[in-house]
Amino acid sequence: MLDHLVARAAKAHTLQPLSTKSLDNWAKAQPAAIQTWIKAAGFKAKPGSFLLLPNAMAFLVGVEEGIDRWSLANLPASLPAGTYQLVEDDLSPAQASAHAFAWAMGCYRFARYRSDAKTFATLVWPKGADRAAVERTVRAIGLGRDLINTPAEHMGPADLAKAVIKVGAAHKAKVSVTVGDQLLKQNYPTIHAVGRGAAADRQPRLIDLTWKGPGGDKGPLLVLVGKGVCFDTGGLDLKPRGGMMMMKKDMGGAASVLALSQMIMEAKLPLRLRLLVPAVENSVSGASIRPLDVVKTRKGITVEINDTDAEGRLILGDALADADAQKPDLMIDMATLTGAARVALGPDVPALFANDDEIAEDLLRYGRAEGDPLWRLPLWKPYRRMLDSKVADIANCEPGSFGGAITAALYLAEFVSEKTKWMHIDTYGWTSGLGAGRPEGGEPLGIRALYAFIEGWLKQAAKTPLLPRRAAPRPKPGLRAAAKRPLPRPRSRR
Repeated sequence: MLDHLVARAAKAHTLQPLSTKSLDNWAKAQPAAIQTWIKAAGFKAKPGSFLLLPNAMAFLVGVEEGIDRWSLANLPASLPAGTYQLVEDDLSPAQASAHAFAWAMGCYRFARYRSDAKTFATLVWPKGADRAAVERTVRAIGLGRDLINTPAEHMGPADLAKAVIKVGAAHKAKVSVTVGDQLLKQNYPTIHAVGRGAAADRQPRLIDLTWKGPGGDKGPLLVLVGKGVCFDTGGLDLKPRGGMMMMKKDMGGAASVLALSQMIMEAKLPLRLRLLVPAVENSVSGASIRPLDVVKTRKGITVEINDTDAEGRLILGDALADADAQKPDLMIDMATLTGAARVALGPDVPALFANDDEIAEDLLRYGRAEGDPLWRLPLWKPYRRMLDSKVADIANCEPGSFGGAITAALYLAEFVSEKTKWMHIDTYGWTSGLGAGRPEGGEPLGIRALYAFIEGWLKQAAKTPLLPRRAAPRPKPGLRAAAKRPLPRPRSRR
């Protein structure tokens, strides 16, 4: 994608970006012949549109008002082959960066299995663009998309581990991988239980990357955890054909946090990073975990399996418990966890859960600023009783269909101490196609917002030294009693 951005060109066609509002004023300053041409062509500067001007190596291109990250993404595949350069008279550094980003994203194509070639036009880097930031973001999104788009045949647990090792090696990070029965010896029993039904060459594993920024051991500790279910059949609670079609993307959380980790390491942010990816294939065999089995977790909590298709939260529980014991300053997990989140928010807006209001609001604010939105859902503790089990400490999912995204987040919360600042992001890891630059396929949603948030979090931490965390106050007896009351039965709507 970045190959189609160049530092300079001896000869380049001119691109004049115009919004619908600015078109009339610009046209009035042009010769009468140009004004007539624009009117005859019916050009309205609709975002993503373009118009060749007569007798000139120049095009008018339509853009949005303000910071526009996507309109130019339509051009690399639509303009004639060649090199182009923006008219930069009124471009701010932020808009210059946004246009460069859009151009690069318009050149994305998952071509691993295609024999046909695709050509794209080239853009000269706009003056003022933050090249390092644009390149870092484009590379990360490209990595995330490629991993998610790769079929499970070539993206099993071992392949996912190789991808983490490759990224780690590029930034001198340490990567360890715990495989198969070693998971039991190292006390990751639920990761092993979920993945033990897979073929011998697709054994479950825990991938563990650690990296230290310029501050060394002095930087705050950030832990990222990503769900790495490389294919999800549903296990013995087998999915129907329609539900299984998209399951190569069930490692979208892992791909997203790996892409985010790459951004952090490329930028050399002053923190300590730990990335944990439990990688499994949820398959069907005689060794598969069964409905109503009871498994013990790393934390010692016993779990009754109400549904073998609710496997993502199982593997995340072991990873979160491991990370939480390290007392991180911030922990974030990403997972393609529930269909309930998609019913609530659709495919393109990840659901955010957090045990700290301040960091949640900060992330939402950065998401709006970056055009990479998330939406917060509540960690509604009274729903915890939906996960009660008669034979174990907790069940892995609720027996009904209410509040599925919330109860999944509450399950994960069991493995995170109240003192740890934690955010859980329930993402789709895929987009149905939002236009040029955002084709249908794998998408590491939310990583631009998360990177901006982490930069801001570090700046705030530098201003305010990290203090010892206080124990959370105990709930009042009345609240505790209220949490144990049974939920009212839904009334029939007639």
